Amino acid sequence: MPYKFVATLAVLLATLIYRTGRVLKHNVLNLPSFPEAYYVGGDYKEHCTIIKDESTNTINYCEDITFWDHLDEEDHLARRFVLLGCDPNRKAWNTVMGPLRDPEPFAHLWLYSTESGSLHPVTLDNYPKGHDFHPLGMEVYPSKAGAPSNLFIVNHARANTTIEQFVLDPTQPTTATHVRTLTSPYFVSPNSVALTSPTSFYVSNDHLMTRRLPSPFGKILPVIESLAALPLSWLAHVTISPDGTLQHKFVAFGVPFANGVAVSHDGSQVALSSTTLGEVYFYDRDPLTNDLKFSHSVPVPLLPDNIMYADDGALIVTGHPHFPSLAAVAANQTGAKAASWSVSLRPISNTIHTKSKRDFVQRAYDLRAPLSASAIAPATLTHEVETLFQSDGSVFGTSATGLVDTRTGTLYMSGLYEEGMLICGPK
Repeated sequence: MPYKFVATLAVLLATLIYRTGRVLKHNVLNLPSFPEAYYVGGDYKEHCTIIKDESTNTINYCEDITFWDHLDEEDHLARRFVLLGCDPNRKAWNTVMGPLRDPEPFAHLWLYSTESGSLHPVTLDNYPKGHDFHPLGMEVYPSKAGAPSNLFIVNHARANTTIEQFVLDPTQPTTATHVRTLTSPYFVSPNSVALTSPTSFYVSNDHLMTRRLPSPFGKILPVIESLAALPLSWLAHVTISPDGTLQHKFVAFGVPFANGVAVSHDGSQVALSSTTLGEVYFYDRDPLTNDLKFSHSVPVPLLPDNIMYADDGALIVTGHPHFPSLAAVAANQTGAKAASWSVSLRPISNTIHTKSKRDFVQRAYDLRAPLSASAIAPATLTHEVETLFQSDGSVFGTSATGLVDTRTGTLYMSGLYEEGMLICGPK
């Protein structure tokens, strides 16, 4: 019997190392050697700036940012804003990483104009009294010809995690009117949302075992699920009926730490980040049913957090290169800083493959970056990975979301535990 136990343990350990060995080596056990900062578009000192709220200091710890597009009657982009969800209290209330100490302070929304550079706080109208507001993933449906837009925000409230529905009106862009609070027994650990219509969306659930479990389980089991990269999280699709009831269905199971989710602009593909595996999963999507079929995965050199499809079809993946450093910042350790890394995943045409697939996946790539992605993640047949921004955390740290406006070549970045929003672009 002891031999069987040892053999079983050895098999489990070998499986764990095989599945997570690359991540353990590069993103946990070793601190990547980053420059102060690198930006693909040129000298970061000339091309990058950080915007802050100097008066109230509330553009802090913004886990997610998203574009709010205004389209004309022919669906051409007329104006673009960046919506920021910021929670300066995140170090006291974080249902993903912990702690669950103080849910009282209210979080904030901000709106940034990509045209004028103006920055305004967004007021929550009709928001339920006594209901917490701690935003995580969010997305807003484009406004067409001046019509209002639906906005959905994952809210890590004290009692349970909900999804809040708001309306944003272009005539009053700095007011978000609350419509309803969405709840479901299937909302175990909602993290990110990706809209498929004004009233439907995909939502990732990052853990099966959460910090909300009674002590000591809430402090132990989620950590085990994360570190062992257990495939226990999932992706679901939710449709809101006219009467407000929810139609919920599971569309992807068996994902370790399902995090950011995004739908391609043509609606044919869904991308989902697996944080603890350091990979992005790609699924073929049926637009009529919203069902998904797994296609392939792409390893990335970081622990991917949020993702977005740029206008040109590239997937922007942003996340955390070194988990212990991120945990140190979250724990408020003196002098702690955590690196940032954002990359683009651009589809590769079969016509540019070299003589053999084996040679192609063994190639070096991303050679302009000070720390090349190819030093950490192997090349793939399907996508070319290129670094957009990286920093050791001294310029901008704890990167969580990156947006790219391909009209201007501008990169917008938020940090999970960082102050302000980074903007890098043409001079």
